[in-house]
Amino acid sequence: MRVLIFGNSGSGKSTMAARLADERGLTHLDLDSLAWSAPAVRRPFEQSAQIIAEFVARNPEWVVEGCYADLLALVATRATELRFLNPGIDACVANCRARLWEPSKYPSKEDQDARLPALLDWVRQYETRDDEYSLSAHRRLFDSFTGPKDERR
Repeated sequence: MRVLIFGNSGSGKSTMAARLADERGLTHLDLDSLAWSAPAVRRPFEQSAQIIAEFVARNPEWVVEGCYADLLALVATRATELRFLNPGIDACVANCRARLWEPSKYPSKEDQDARLPALLDWVRQYETRDDEYSLSAHRRLFDSFTGPKDERR
């Protein structure tokens, strides 16, 4: 089983991926863990691609999750299933507001809270952006996948 989970920030990707990894014994890769070299500083694409290639080579069964359509495309051809989480902007905003501190992403709860307004603005732009994090990029990825797939609203 090789599952790709994607959607807007706050859509529930990490929660679903962690649950699936636990239930099925899959290795979980959160693309946030490799996409950034520092807060708000995106790692060069080639470096992220190399880390993903090494992960896939080491793990025959996995769940990969994130909002980066460019990075997701690198593993989409190897995925046996796609799950597109698209619960709507309001649900994503509410989930972001309710998040517990994520120590793997932020040095402190205060730092996470200080970045929340910018994150919420970014989440609200999901339907109008046209970048690798956008609804349109996610829709293209979902529509191009020919295997089993599910869009969850």
